Amino acid sequence: MDCLFCKIIAGEIPSAKVYEDAHVYAFRDIHPMAPVHVLVVPRRHIASADEVNAGNSAEVAAIFEAIPKIAADEGLTNGYRVITNCGEDACQSVHHLHFHILGGRKLPDQMA
Repeated sequence: MDCLFCKIIAGEIPSAKVYEDAHVYAFRDIHPMAPVHVLVVPRRHIASADEVNAGNSAEVAAIFEAIPKIAADEGLTNGYRVITNCGEDACQSVHHLHFHILGGRKLPDQMA
């Protein structure tokens, strides 16, 4: 498999890791859109939200259990945004399910 995030999780490509456990790996985005921009991914390859099912939903649940821990560790006490992109029209650039944690400043309330 030639998946960028799988290679990051495996340690083949360096990353600025901020969190990891048995199911989740989180690291800083290399092109941050906010003062805090962390990507949270399942260790198991799931291509997008379209592939979440009963067989892999435990990994997604683990991500959502980790997100508040990561946000607290990053000092996001006044709120944060969690985003995932699914498919080409949403500009999903890496086809490994991932969630963006954005925060550290007041974020715009509308998308462009």
